[in-house]
Amino acid sequence: MRNPRLFTDQPLKLGDRVVLEGAVAQHLGRVLRARVGEQIALFNGDGQEFSAQVLTVSKRAVSVDIGAAFTPHTESLVHTTLGLCLSKGDRFDWAIQKATELGVGAIAPLYSERVDFKIPPDRVEKRIAHWQQIAISACEQCGRVKVPSITPPLSLVSWVENVSAEQKWVLHCADDTGASASAVTHGAPRNAALLIGPEGGLTDQEFNAANAEGFHLLQLGPRVLRTETAPVAALAVLSVFWGEMPSWTEGYNP
Repeated sequence: MRNPRLFTDQPLKLGDRVVLEGAVAQHLGRVLRARVGEQIALFNGDGQEFSAQVLTVSKRAVSVDIGAAFTPHTESLVHTTLGLCLSKGDRFDWAIQKATELGVGAIAPLYSERVDFKIPPDRVEKRIAHWQQIAISACEQCGRVKVPSITPPLSLVSWVENVSAEQKWVLHCADDTGASASAVTHGAPRNAALLIGPEGGLTDQEFNAANAEGFHLLQLGPRVLRTETAPVAALAVLSVFWGEMPSWTEGYNP
């Protein structure tokens, strides 16, 4: 069983003594039942992971001694910004979790014409904190050492006009637009942007707005994917073409 991995927003340096408090300390002390002398791993989003030894455990705090740092090769080759239209229930939470596991670098929640609800202004900050915690937990589980940033929700049109990336992709069923899907080239760009629509998909006007800003059509076969499934499938496919995931079809001769 591997050592517990936990995120802290504190500076970490070899030889320092760090006191973990709040939810992190409660999870470590009450849920994981950490004991004095136990080894854990800590990361703070700077790209490194630190070994640490538990020194003291109390109801509200856990102190640890920071050991050596190393840089695991768990971050994506490409910094991908995911523009994901909002959805109700826990579907958006699930999409954030899985996109984080697949290495996404940033997530922009989007309003579009077919997103039929608004987050009240007084709840936006709390909702972002909730989404950020989902991303942190996913990083703790999957071995990542950089936590994706999550921006306040904004309009789809505003996002496509302002996002900057070497490659831009939009997932869309474009039967009526006359557009044809572009081929994903092998070889990783430094950064990319991926746009995923809401339940019901993007309108043709939204697709055209994205296309005018350099987004190329990406299609993933004949079936219509749910809004929470689409980013998982698209990120996995792009990762194969970018060389991050192995392609099991190479050399296959049926």
